[in-house]
Amino acid sequence: MQSWLRDHLFKREIIKEKERTFYEHGSKILEKLIVSCNGKPIPIRTFSAQEICLATNNYCECQEWFWYKGSLEGRKVFVRQFSHCKTVANFYINDLVISAQMCGHNNVLKPIGCCLDTTCPILVYEFAANGILADRIYVSRVSHRQHQPMVWERRLKIARQIAHLISYLHTAFERPVIHLLICMYAILLDEHDVPKLSDFFISTSIPKGQTYVKGNEEVRRLRFSAPEYRASGRVTEKTDVYDFGALLLELLTGEDPCHVTRLTIDKDSTLVACMHNRAQGSCISINEIVDPAIMANGEGGASLPRQLQAVLDLALTCTEQDPQRRPTMVDVTKQLRQIERFILLLII
Repeated sequence: MQSWLRDHLFKREIIKEKERTFYEHGSKILEKLIVSCNGKPIPIRTFSAQEICLATNNYCECQEWFWYKGSLEGRKVFVRQFSHCKTVANFYINDLVISAQMCGHNNVLKPIGCCLDTTCPILVYEFAANGILADRIYVSRVSHRQHQPMVWERRLKIARQIAHLISYLHTAFERPVIHLLICMYAILLDEHDVPKLSDFFISTSIPKGQTYVKGNEEVRRLRFSAPEYRASGRVTEKTDVYDFGALLLELLTGEDPCHVTRLTIDKDSTLVACMHNRAQGSCISINEIVDPAIMANGEGGASLPRQLQAVLDLALTCTEQDPQRRPTMVDVTKQLRQIERFILLLII
């Protein structure tokens, strides 16, 4: 009898805890959605932990960075579960709310729903069949994953589409949205290689009437962050411009900024620092720094080196130490569109 009572009380406590976390997470999400989306209805479904477990076959197929393949109601989905730690729950809620706010844009990974009765929310997104962009660009990963290297034309199109999205984040709302995690691992590709930006975990908005906001302290310490972010913790639209410039350099070189081996012997040097050091006092030779797979493909003909040089010049301007010397994302988008059309009248 005592054993039965103990089990019964234990199960009741589990149910209560699930109910408590469900209402706690749900109220936070609802509050943020009302504020950020001006009360507009956004269809976010809720799923039980059991439904998510069945959908992912008990989380058996992990892509990377905790993206799990799954199937819900006959539809392929991605499920995101980083941790069961309660302290990161607000990051998950932030990601869900901001990505829901942006879901009308074709280049945002659209949220479908979430599971709220776990210690940390589990998020469900649309499926991106071609996986993480890093696996298609970084030289070490392409060989490891046995992917075909991505051709330059497609890299450039992805860059322009992501630039347009970031410009949208900065200009389409009363309070500019700063992403703060623009990188290869935050971009997924659908079956047509259309890029989908994700990872709005630490994204933030600049309050009305202000020119900056304080960013996440942990990300601030990363050596790949914009220099003014590392120095003061202040975040502006130009912080995203710096990160996007670094992304352009990675698309050009095929190098993972964490493991720059072909372009520098200094293991502590970042890709951005390496490129700026090379640019000081002399012109960088495109043939020396570009991903060999781009040149080997033979696309673009005589105009290809000019396109590559234009993108390199743009990337270097985006990653200037002084944020005031960086272009806006609106200007970056325009310049990339010009480069795509072979109109090389770029004045940077």
